[in-house]
Formats: sequence, C-alpha cells, structure tokens
Amino acid sequence: MTIRKSILITGASSGLGRGMALEFAQKGRDLALCARRMDRLEALKIELEKINPSIKVSIKTLDVTNHQQVFEVFEAFNKELGSIDRIIINAGMGKGASIGTGHFEANKQTAETNFVALIAQAEAAMQIFRAQNAGHLVTISSVSAVRGFRRAMTVYAASKAAVTSLTEGIRIDVMHTPISVSCIHPGFIRSEINDHVEKVPFIVDTDVGCRAMVKAIEAEKANSFVPSWPWAVLHWILRIAPSSWVRKMS
Repeated sequence: MTIRKSILITGASSGLGRGMALEFAQKGRDLALCARRMDRLEALKIELEKINPSIKVSIKTLDVTNHQQVFEVFEAFNKELGSIDRIIINAGMGKGASIGTGHFEANKQTAETNFVALIAQAEAAMQIFRAQNAGHLVTISSVSAVRGFRRAMTVYAASKAAVTSLTEGIRIDVMHTPISVSCIHPGFIRSEINDHVEKVPFIVDTDVGCRAMVKAIEAEKANSFVPSWPWAVLHWILRIAPSSWVRKMS
C-alpha cells in the first residue's frame, strides 16, 4: 500500500469531510482542508493538531462553485505543502425535490455543486498530478448512483451517477501511469445532508462511516461501496430491483 503523506480534502468543515480529516490525522497525514466556512475550519484545525501535534494542517476558504478559486486554492496548497499526494473531492449537497414541482433552483444548485464543480476540482487536481507524475485522485459518489431515485434524491442520484462515470473516464485516461484514481460510494452515513431524515435503512454513525471510507480510500481500488456490509452486496441488488422497491427506499 502506497502511503500518501499529504492529503487535500474539499468540503472538510463538516460531515464526511470533517470525519475523514479526523481519521487521517490519527494516521499522521498532513492535511490541506478547504470549505466555505472558515470558522469551522479553524476549530477543526485546533482539534486535529491536538489529536496529532506532529502533522501540518493548512486551511483555506473555498466555494467549489467558484471555479477559478478552485484552481487558485489547489495550487496554493500544492506550493505550501511542497506536493499533494492525494486529493479527495468531497464537497457536495443534497438539496432538491421532485422534478416539475417548482424547485428548479434547488435542483440546479445540487447538480452544479455535485458535478460541474467536481469537474473543476478534478481538472485542478489532475493538473497537479500530471505535472508531478504521481498522486491519488478520489471522488465521493454515492450508492444512489446505481439507480434513479424519486423526490429529493432525483437530481442528487443523477449527479452522483455522473461523478461515477467521470471518475471511470479519468481512470481509463491515466491507466498504466503512476496516478491512481478511485471512486468511493458511501451508503447511508449520518451527516448534515441527511440528519433531518428520520427513517433511513442501514444508516451508520458518521465516525463508523468515515472509518470505512478512509479504509477504502487507502486501498486505492477503482470502486468501493462502504461500509462494505451491506453495500458491497446490496448495490448489486439495487441495480436489478423492481422500481416499486426502489420507490420505497426514496
């Protein structure tokens, strides 16, 4: 297993991004963390340095929908740390509603944040990795990428399917090079995106889910479904399940 010493995480101020940062700090990795909310990043930096005083933690404000800022922040982190070994594109959102019910702006915002902004982040990341001829690109998709879902998940699932497809294309493009590309598909992990939802099947706490995500990231497989139980099996069932069954899950 290749040890990636310096790791950049977008959307790091809360939820899965914050949880992964905590896990990597325990492993002694230097961290470049960015998100929109600087106050939360500052609090997280203090927490991480208490966990492991020997690591470097750099924080910067970033709104990933500001595409030019994405390139500027990634390059600034790269210069500050000397190099970046792994970039985890984690920033995302889950706003939205059924198509045609008057919530176009929310649906558009989810699509632009989860996919268009991800293209900008992937471009910035891969420019760095191609220049140094090394690195590990990680995208955070979702189990929902394997099927279409209804209501609030309609655009969210579609955006995550696009993430999975884009990641595969990047992986094929740099096949047989020192650059590794992985796509992580989390199942239902408690975070700010879903903390208002009362009944979610197979949901796990944030720390459990993030531990599983980091383990999968470290393995550097092409695709991982986490936590492995039940999602390593269930995602295959989801692909062939009747639409009526999928309807009940969303």
